[in-house]
Order: sequence, then structure tokens, then C-alpha cells
Amino acid sequence: MHILITGGAGFIGSNLIKTIFRDHSPVKITCIDNFDPFYPAEIKQFNIREFKDRSDFVFLPDDISVTTAKELTALIKDPVDCIVHIAAKAGVRPSIENPMSYQLANVIGLQNMLEFAKEKKVKQFVFASSSSVYGVNDHYPWKEDEKLMPISPYASTKLSGEMMGHVYSKLFGIRFIALRFFTVYGPGQRPDLAIHKFTKAIVKGLPVMMYGDGSTSRDYTFVEDTVQGIIGAINYTASDFEIINLGNNYTVSLKELIAAIEEVTGKKAIIEKHPEQPGDVPRTFADISKAKALLGYNPQTQIGEGLKKFYTWFSENIDLLTK
Repeated sequence: MHILITGGAGFIGSNLIKTIFRDHSPVKITCIDNFDPFYPAEIKQFNIREFKDRSDFVFLPDDISVTTAKELTALIKDPVDCIVHIAAKAGVRPSIENPMSYQLANVIGLQNMLEFAKEKKVKQFVFASSSSVYGVNDHYPWKEDEKLMPISPYASTKLSGEMMGHVYSKLFGIRFIALRFFTVYGPGQRPDLAIHKFTKAIVKGLPVMMYGDGSTSRDYTFVEDTVQGIIGAINYTASDFEIINLGNNYTVSLKELIAAIEEVTGKKAIIEKHPEQPGDVPRTFADISKAKALLGYNPQTQIGEGLKKFYTWFSENIDLLTK
């Protein structure tokens, strides 16, 4: 089996590759990642260090927002069985400051990959969408058929991606599975995300920036659980288009999260309060009954255990992560 993974040197992508090589050989993986400077390329190089020299792993440092389907077809000669499209500009707040860059990376980049899938006759396409598409919605827990009201440019690009996938599924017979990720965390987590930022600040004795009164909450999902959901989608064949939540079906408030990190690190946080940020939603909470039914999805890791695993990874690599 030949799987093409975009954004494969990032947090979720590199964890996915590790799991596939560990549990699903023989397999060939082609990874595309342009090392977007959103965070240091050195961290992404570190993420792929274990398999970058394998003969069944091919790395392409291309920017899919400017690399055409024709150019990709020339680069990737072998047939491709499945595309897992994770590459994207991430972050709600930066998307408000620079929305055009998010359109280019997240919408045009996906368009190029779908055109490549059409040209190469790739049957399976798994797309990393986001819980941010739900916006402000108090119908908890969120089901996939909720009314969607995104409140950031980033969220709107993910919703555009889901609909673009529907078009290509209908027109060209590509099986398109959109997975709405809910606040993924764990070893390898991006340095801009809350758990990583808070841990780093607490360890270094720096202030933790708390936006709002600490009552906002998120459905934190451990990366190993998310990866198992992605693998379920890679193998899914029962229909040609699906949108599926991958969450933990459990919410944790910001105050509770900080307290849990304090417990894991054994250090007290210095809280610095700030106003709520534009584009942030008050709560995320996934209904995962569809993922369980279609993908056999069954998240196993609750926040306390997941934070311990993250902190072990953070401590082992602290020199790299606290530069």
C-alpha cells in the first residue's frame, strides 16, 4: 500500500507515520511538507528523524499551495492508494491577522491535492478538518449535522475544504472522508498550542497567559486516539463521502487544564489574565457516536494520563523545545 501524507513532518502527521510503520507494514509512505515557518523547522526535522532514512519513506519538501497537480504527478511516479491531507496553515488567531495566506495554503493547497488525486485516480482521500467549523453553538455535544457558523478565517477554510471534497467525490468518484479534529495534544505537539505553551511557561517560571476567566473549555483528544481514527478512515470503504468527529467526548475547562499541568509538572503556574481573544469559541464538545459506528473509533486516553505522556516527551527533549 502506498499512502501519501501531506504535513507529515508536523505533530499529527509524524505521529501517524510512526504508527503506520509500527503496525501496518509493509507500506510505502510519501511525505510532503514544506516546513512552513509557523514554528521552527528543526522541530519538524526532529519529528521525522526515526524514519527519514528508511527505503519505504520518501520525503518531498514541496509547497502544495503552489505545486500543481501536473508537477506532483511528475514527482510521484508510483500509484497512490490513499492521500491523508493534513498540511495546512494552523491557528485561529493568526488567521485573523493574515486571512489570505490561509486561503492560499488551506483552500488552494487542498484543490491542488484533489486535482492530483483525480489525475492519479486515487480512490481514498482523508482530510483533516477541524472542530472550529462549528463556531459558537450551544447544542452540546456537537453532532456532524449541526448548523455550522465558523467565526474565524481558519475555520472557514476548513469548511470550504469539506465542501470541496464533496464536489470531487460526486464528480470524480473519490472517496472523501473529512475528520473534524478536536484539540489534539500529546508527544510532538506544536509549540503554539495551549498545553505546550503552558507547560513551557510553568517549567521556566514564566507567566501563563489565560484569556478570559478560565471557564472556556475544550474537548482535548490524545494524539494516539486521533491517529487510530485516521487509520480507521484510511481503511473505510462503506460510502463515498463522510464527515466524522474525532474527539474525546469529554470537556476540560481552561482552569482545570492549568491545574492538571501544575499537578503533572509539580510546579505552580503564574497566571496572567488577558481579555478573551477574537475567533475563540467558548466550548468544544464532540459527539463521537458516528466515529464509533463507522471507524471503530474508541478513544482511550483521558487528560491526566495524556498530560503525563506529553510531559515525559517534553522533559526528554527540553533542550530543543525551550530554545
